[in-house]
Amino acid sequence: MKIKIPVSKAKEIARLQALRLSETTLSKAVIANNFLTDFADAVLFITNVVRETFSRKFEVREFFHQCFAIGYKSLSLISVTGFIMGFVLTIQSRPALVSFGAETMLPGMVAISLIREMGPVITALICAGKVASGMGAELGSMKVTEQIEAMEVSSTHPMRFLVVTRVLAATVMIPLLVLYADGLGIVGSWFGANIKGDVSFVLFFSQAFKNVGFVDLLPAVIKTFFFGTVIGLVGCYKGYNAGRGTESVGRAANSAVVLASLLILIVDMIAVQITDMLAL
Repeated sequence: MKIKIPVSKAKEIARLQALRLSETTLSKAVIANNFLTDFADAVLFITNVVRETFSRKFEVREFFHQCFAIGYKSLSLISVTGFIMGFVLTIQSRPALVSFGAETMLPGMVAISLIREMGPVITALICAGKVASGMGAELGSMKVTEQIEAMEVSSTHPMRFLVVTRVLAATVMIPLLVLYADGLGIVGSWFGANIKGDVSFVLFFSQAFKNVGFVDLLPAVIKTFFFGTVIGLVGCYKGYNAGRGTESVGRAANSAVVLASLLILIVDMIAVQITDMLAL
């Protein structure tokens, strides 16, 4: 037996369904519009950074100041991180290698693992948490207190002075910090190997670098430059485009860390695929 729905009630149901469908469509259109707007702003921001990078009036003193802030002030954190990476990797890997009678391969395995993958990625993630958040919070606070607008009024180009110097400093200093962390990671590996053994420092390092070639070092160093550029661009972009409220400063710092970390993993995935295709 079929239930007949009155015509007026059927029309009301159809109207409500159409209204619900239109609201869903409008919400998705707003989301798509916001995404495209943010993407266009990011492209325009990167274009301005590239243009100002090759301008004649480069802020040399501010560039070296940012190199000091990014590099020297991160040494203590990177030192602890690098040492622990090598130490933990050695302690975790040694029992498996001993069971296969391949304990002599431990130094080379740790060195290759640190130089090719673990050192660059973990160091870049640590720097994303420290450097990108610092840039986002600093530029965000300058945006809230209208210091960036004041620089524009005083004929000081904020993009050239604030953004370009930080991006270039991050691009230069992150690879140096990664190499520093790799070296300390091998030192930490030596300490880990001597907990249940007795290996001389010179012998351990000679075995470690005997298996490391230029092909292992080159791709790792190249991708660290991209890591530094990503950290600098994301941190500056989030801070430079922060809102007017005080809450936007914390939001800019938080989103800078999350986005920079995600992009670092994506860049590393692309770099690994390219290296695998080139058989490096």
